[in-house]
Amino acid sequence: MWSATSQSKHAARFLRLAMASIMDILKIKPFVEVSVGQLLWGYEDPLLKLAKDVVPKEQKLPYEEFGLFYGKNGTSPDVVTMFSGANDMTTYGIISHYNMREKLQHWTSDQCNSIAGSDGSIFPPHITKNDTLAVYDKDLCRLLPLKFLEEVSLDGIQAYRYTPPEDVFANDEHNRCFCPAGPPCAPNGLFNVSLCQYDSPIMLSFPHFYLAEPSLREAVEGISPPIPEKHRLFIDEMGIAMRARARIQINLAVSQVVDIKQVANFPDIVFPILWFEEGIDELPEQVRSLLRLATQVPPLARSALGWGLSALGLLLILLAVTCLIRSSHRQSTLRLEGHVVAKPPPAKTPSKDNGYELNNYSVDSKLESDKDKNGLENKDRLICLSLSNSQSIEKFAV
Repeated sequence: MWSATSQSKHAARFLRLAMASIMDILKIKPFVEVSVGQLLWGYEDPLLKLAKDVVPKEQKLPYEEFGLFYGKNGTSPDVVTMFSGANDMTTYGIISHYNMREKLQHWTSDQCNSIAGSDGSIFPPHITKNDTLAVYDKDLCRLLPLKFLEEVSLDGIQAYRYTPPEDVFANDEHNRCFCPAGPPCAPNGLFNVSLCQYDSPIMLSFPHFYLAEPSLREAVEGISPPIPEKHRLFIDEMGIAMRARARIQINLAVSQVVDIKQVANFPDIVFPILWFEEGIDELPEQVRSLLRLATQVPPLARSALGWGLSALGLLLILLAVTCLIRSSHRQSTLRLEGHVVAKPPPAKTPSKDNGYELNNYSVDSKLESDKDKNGLENKDRLICLSLSNSQSIEKFAV
């Protein structure tokens, strides 16, 4: 009903009166009492049933009942094409096509229509603290940027925590392309998804209007101030999501339509319906063991390898120095042993056995002194020994 009245707010007056009459006939009220299961997964709505019979085929809604998560309790029929990283690892896990489309058709720029992001489970490798991650969600109808918040330790594994920036849903020039019908656009902290939700007046925010204008929370009784640790969306990742919390609040934009008495007394207000949290607490132990092995062993191995190579290099240097010293000592020894000193033959002692006989000897010594040109004196002493032998006389000069 709220969707129908919201769409008829700017229609002709007779159409609004006709809608009011139909609601009276079908006894439609602003609020209905249903179970939690019906609210989430669907219940029969008389106005929706009527719309199926009168709305043209190309404008019919793709569901039979109304429910916040109708059609989502099972395997998704969507076809998602992602890059494998075979040609470029920086694109690993990035969505290429969603249901055979390269981009969305709802917004006013290619940047806002882009779907080039992760599905939130895997990311490209070598992510740093300065990188901005992008996650695409079909129900959010856009890429959700995530920036580094802090380092966390999960079961001995270091990971980075990423969360949306504070201006992710801000009403500014950066997000102007998400407001094709404005201005005015959605207030700060709200994101209007009506264009991709069959024109339903649905606005998304973080729980308890976290990062939104305080006036939105103050307009509703019973909502406590937001607590970042409880209401913040985040992903702890190190290439894959280690832990994640997707926290989103679904709000209904209620518009006052004077000609429809069912909503004539309602003010223009953003009415919170519910907020939910989904995610993962931890990965299986086998996966965590592999991650610990991948993150802890390489630094230890790198350190051990560095010290081992340093010790090996030092040992090789010592061996080289030792070899050089030994080689130098050996060459010095070889030079000393190779220097031959000539010695005079030993003098033969005269005797009868060797044919020499000493008969007589005379010593005639004469000392002559001469001075050379430099004034130096040379003295020669000549000693002649006369040996009695039949054939030879030996002379010795001293």
